Amino acid sequence: MIQAPDDTAEALARLRLCRSDGIGPRAFGRLLFRLGSARNVLERWHELPREATASVRLADPAAVEREWAATERHGARLLFLGEPAFPAALATIHDPPPVLTVLGDTALLDMPAVAIVGSRHASGNGRTLTRTIAHELAAGGYTVVSGLARGIDTAAHEGAVTAPGRTIAVIATGIDQVYPEQNAELAARIAACGLLVTERPFGAEPRAAAFPARNRIIAGLSLGVLVVEAAIRSGSLVTARLALEQGREVMAVPGSPLDERHRGTNQLIKDGAVLIEDAADVRAVIDPLIMRRERIAPPPRRPERAQPPPPNLPGDLPGSAAAAPGGLVAQVLACLGAEPLAVDDLVRQCQATTAQIHETLLELELEGRLERHGGNRVSLLFARAL
Repeated sequence: MIQAPDDTAEALARLRLCRSDGIGPRAFGRLLFRLGSARNVLERWHELPREATASVRLADPAAVEREWAATERHGARLLFLGEPAFPAALATIHDPPPVLTVLGDTALLDMPAVAIVGSRHASGNGRTLTRTIAHELAAGGYTVVSGLARGIDTAAHEGAVTAPGRTIAVIATGIDQVYPEQNAELAARIAACGLLVTERPFGAEPRAAAFPARNRIIAGLSLGVLVVEAAIRSGSLVTARLALEQGREVMAVPGSPLDERHRGTNQLIKDGAVLIEDAADVRAVIDPLIMRRERIAPPPRRPERAQPPPPNLPGDLPGSAAAAPGGLVAQVLACLGAEPLAVDDLVRQCQATTAQIHETLLELELEGRLERHGGNRVSLLFARAL
């Protein structure tokens, strides 16, 4: 399990690893598990196999210190995995962010939360219904989580922020950036009475790859995800899938099959999502989960009393590369065998980026399952032993 940083030096070392190209959340966890702390990882970096570290570009320590200072000047703070203030629900997913940057009321991270997501090209009726449901949920004590995108996300925040301010916006940029720009005023209102959350570095601008990663945090913070409008191929359905993988409830608002914006939500309902018409329907799904959680949960966290972080890493735990069902790790394992395979061929076969493949290979190597060969080729150790 990852413990809270014991001092500023360890926190800065963790932030440096998080900001290094080629080290994602899972690789970060395995490095800390193997060497005990981020400081040990950096101090012993030269001892790791050169083939394992060749694809990693460590972040500039000066840039990390500048980010730390800029975050504080902005009025935001960094939350590290393992700290008492880090959201417990998010810490239990298989790839939790090692660090979050937050701006606003962090007490909302301890409130029962419902995510509301949907089409960026939402209908007028969809936006109206979303505002109503979000307002009623927020007024009833729930925190409404969404992604500050156009359409349904915006309507969810607008409805919740009036009730008052019970909303969390998980953004795909740095904490100082707003995307889309038209939501700058809304983001300022959320920062004042709700909470902005991101795993991206200070100053980071929007990029396509950041949005699916953002979606796993939206689902991870919530007891359930409500999809209001979504096409059959949309980011909202990705969020719903992630919610299912994380053991969250999935709910959907039905609509006319003649409207492309309802085909995705109607399919979710066919696949078993709970049909939702109003906030009362959402509460009928979520209230029993809160009662069940309260019966088994430990006493509430208090800032002055650190609690052990929830189990999440690594080895044969659910968060490990070996245990995670599906995903890129499984694809790589399916492609590799006893005979060495060129990494370029692996990239093509898995239809992933080179950086993603190198990160996955690093994870497998740290687990002792991968062997490197000349010519940028790799094979599985256990397969060669058969």
